[in-house]
Amino acid sequence: MISIKQLIYALTVEETLHFKKASEKCNISQSALSTALNELEKQLGLQIFERDNKKVLVTPVGKQVLQQARSILLQVEDLQHFSEIQKVPLSYPLTVGLIPTVAPYILPKLLPILNQHYPHAKLNIVENQSHILVEGVRRGELDTAILALPFPCDGMLTLKFWEEDFYWITLKGNKYSQQQEITSDTLKSCNLLLLKEGHCLKDHILSACNMTETTENQSFSATSLNTLIQMVLGNLGSTLIPEMALEQLISQHKSLSVVHLDEPGPHRQLAFILRPNFTRLSSIEALIDICKEELRPYSK
Repeated sequence: MISIKQLIYALTVEETLHFKKASEKCNISQSALSTALNELEKQLGLQIFERDNKKVLVTPVGKQVLQQARSILLQVEDLQHFSEIQKVPLSYPLTVGLIPTVAPYILPKLLPILNQHYPHAKLNIVENQSHILVEGVRRGELDTAILALPFPCDGMLTLKFWEEDFYWITLKGNKYSQQQEITSDTLKSCNLLLLKEGHCLKDHILSACNMTETTENQSFSATSLNTLIQMVLGNLGSTLIPEMALEQLISQHKSLSVVHLDEPGPHRQLAFILRPNFTRLSSIEALIDICKEELRPYSK
């Protein structure tokens, strides 16, 4: 009969493409690992790996087998955590992914309150771009992730907890800096600084402003909102940032003006994404409650 250990060994070899490294990660001898995988291939009646003295390759049919193995292990893990449903929320470690345009602004609010209400909670934080986080949740490498919507996450359960608008940031003295509102049509004549390709915030801003890459007048790009603010302070242009980042990014810079983007909103929504069969929903709900409470001061 196929064992869980055999599936773990096979997935570790897929990850490392090296039998010795895989055996070290699994804390068994290389010969024991090879024997277990040979037996697995014999039981299945097919070859998962091509191997010689120099390299290991996954066969086409092996890729399908390993995809199924990964799904089985996720179900086994969910089964092992079934009892967590009855326990106090966040009593089991939770691995949470966050995008770079959310993590620096939500964590300083979330973590202190989390420690107060759930002192034994343990969050493992992973910061990365949206598409990597979605795949991490899908593969079971992450328990959940906080994404800015809209973003494609088919097959995932999405639990929205926050919505916000964008604000235009420019130096005081700009001819539009004294306005309360600014339209996207006006912004098209400005040198608008945005994050580099791959950050979903850039796509959300372009969508909210009804802009495209061809209409966007952008001569610089950055990888963080803080860098964009420094570029504005250097009189290189103006930018748009989400509401939750205002306090942290703008409060120390009296030379900057903040103008609301006058376009239909909300301009983006934040949501936890998770696998539909995830068993520790109470832990996610506890995080959502804290987020809703702590983000409230930002809202208008």
